[in-house]
Amino acid sequence: MDSFKDFNLSKQLYNAINELGFDAPTPIQSEAYKVVLSGKDIVGVAQTGTGKTLAYMMPILQNLKFSNQIHPRVMILVPTRELVIQVVDRIEEFSKYMNIRVLGVFGGRNINTQSQQVLQGTDIIVATPGRLYDLVLGNSLQLKSVKQLVIDEVDVMLDLGFKRQISNIFELLPEKRQNIMFSATMTDDVAQLIDDSFIVPQKIAIALSGTPLENISQLCYKVENFYTKVNLLIHLLSDQPIYQKVLVFAQNKKSADKIFEALSTKFIDTVGVIHSNKSQNFRIRSIEDFDNDVNRILVATDIMARGIDLSKISHVINFDVPNFPENYMHRIGRTGRAEKKGNSLLFYTKKEEADKKSIELLMGMEISEESFPQEVEISKELTADERPLDELGKSSQNRNDKFDQRDSGAFHEKKEKNQKTNLGGSYKREISKKYKKSKTRGDKTYHKRQKRG
Repeated sequence: MDSFKDFNLSKQLYNAINELGFDAPTPIQSEAYKVVLSGKDIVGVAQTGTGKTLAYMMPILQNLKFSNQIHPRVMILVPTRELVIQVVDRIEEFSKYMNIRVLGVFGGRNINTQSQQVLQGTDIIVATPGRLYDLVLGNSLQLKSVKQLVIDEVDVMLDLGFKRQISNIFELLPEKRQNIMFSATMTDDVAQLIDDSFIVPQKIAIALSGTPLENISQLCYKVENFYTKVNLLIHLLSDQPIYQKVLVFAQNKKSADKIFEALSTKFIDTVGVIHSNKSQNFRIRSIEDFDNDVNRILVATDIMARGIDLSKISHVINFDVPNFPENYMHRIGRTGRAEKKGNSLLFYTKKEEADKKSIELLMGMEISEESFPQEVEISKELTADERPLDELGKSSQNRNDKFDQRDSGAFHEKKEKNQKTNLGGSYKREISKKYKKSKTRGDKTYHKRQKRG
């Protein structure tokens, strides 16, 4: 279909989509519309940035009529809190001229408040699996009226360990329902979930997991170590006219914090960070500041950035090489969205070269390599992971530092009172008797000790 007019949408839905500036449907939207509208189970495989949310919401909203019932008729499961907020916002935009109630629930917020919101009634509920299951167990939420179940970013959900919660939720749902699933990759776990819960689903694959996005320029740099990567990153980001809005991917939370601290000294008040250890309010504010151009740079882990629709990102910088090649595709899909040009850079060390080759094998192409800039300092500082290990598996650099200090007189002889032999066992018990804590009513073990005595 070449135009949204070809879908014969209701006037209210068409006007809302038109006001959002969507000129023509994406391939996944064109392929999925009739299938979802028919009521058949559907599995859609499409890369990020292809318009999956509108692909399933457009036919759902087209069929969803006004109702004042309390229990939801449509349930949408997503992996993260941020994605709950984003999907709710999108649905509210799509249903701007419709009398549709939508509610988002997720962990990290007061469950009693969310229980009250659920009891007020909703047509569509968007949730993370854990919080939704908690609301069901608390008798605040009933799923007996659910006619359509949508599972978005299902591969991420399974990676996060939600398989058991999803299975439990399936058991609480009516047998007669439509299952709608969207994923960027088709893993073995995803295939198993489909076999167990779907009834002859129709599969739609728009862009397979290894298909490189044609409108994204991909380059890579071979770098010595972590802190040299930091130097290269600062060097590149200093060119603000080129690197206008940059999403930097880190392998884990610890690495993300280190990168953020290094960038904060150079780019004051223009860099943010987001990962699962940050508070909910902090994470939401980081996304909003980046999306509203308050911050030019956002450092994120894979899980936190997956599925979030951040607009106008000029560059995605892979500070490290992801362990799973599919994650590289998710990362670079953050730029070059809506058919706009995007740019992706990959930093890799000798240790990460095998993972880089796995990505190239998946895509069926090599990533063009840039020469390392001569003006960038090659750091001699190593992280704990980069230091060579001795035969005991400990960092040799740490051990050598201690030996050097001892040889140079940094260690002094023990005082006489500290040279006592550790007698162990009964000696420790005698000491504990002599210097035992005062008995207080707050001592949880006091009464147990009294009984044993």
